[in-house]
Amino acid sequence: MELFKVGFITVTLIDLLDIAVVSFIFYRLYLIMRGTIAAQIFVGLLLIILFSFISQAINLKVMGWFLKTLTDIWVIAFIILFQPELRRLLVIIGRNPFIQKFIKVGIIEAYEEIGSAAAELARKRHGALIVIARAAGIRSFVETGVQLQALVSKALLVSIFNPKSPLHDGAVIIKDRMIEAARCTLPFSHVTRIGEITLGMRHRAGIGISEQTDALVIIVSEERGTISIAENGVIKYGLSAKELVDELKTRLAVPQKSWKNIWRNLKVNE
Repeated sequence: MELFKVGFITVTLIDLLDIAVVSFIFYRLYLIMRGTIAAQIFVGLLLIILFSFISQAINLKVMGWFLKTLTDIWVIAFIILFQPELRRLLVIIGRNPFIQKFIKVGIIEAYEEIGSAAAELARKRHGALIVIARAAGIRSFVETGVQLQALVSKALLVSIFNPKSPLHDGAVIIKDRMIEAARCTLPFSHVTRIGEITLGMRHRAGIGISEQTDALVIIVSEERGTISIAENGVIKYGLSAKELVDELKTRLAVPQKSWKNIWRNLKVNE
């Protein structure tokens, strides 16, 4: 249905809807990348697209061809330059309730085992790094460690992180109710301090994997004997065994379907 004309251009209701959807997507992308170098590159790409559109509209053939060619190259550059941001965007989308209702998290029966193991390790001042995988694939990190494929248990976790164990240095990755691998290498976060607290390598690794994936990470400090939990790049300190179990139940439970929350998860770190 034709709404109005701008010169020779006919504008319909579908055109307005199309422009609104694309504008909203670009706006959400900008909010996610705001405050980073990627945001400046993203604005530059939008300007090139705008100039290309204007050149074609006023029939500047050479300039339009040049900008269109540059835009095609930028599509590839966009994927390369924005790889961390794109991965984070896909992780955020995967966290919304509409998607998660199709994902079965089978860790429920292992909550108590993990909580008891963390409390025992904290009491003994044995450092630990436990990654609980969700929807995002972390196969590349699993492959850096020693494959186990063993059922989660307190005894096994305590044994793995015993300082005399050859597997204690690194992270344990859990998927559903299985320990997939131990002694895994994780990416470090660029964050080195939170407030007055200087982060050690174990905490930086825990935050790092939570920044790049939707995994939930449990960190036991060897120096302080404290239990922490990291998710989405945010860490919570000083948990007791019971508080840890409660956090696991709350954070790993599949949320109820709510259309109001579908876009709410995209507001993280705005």
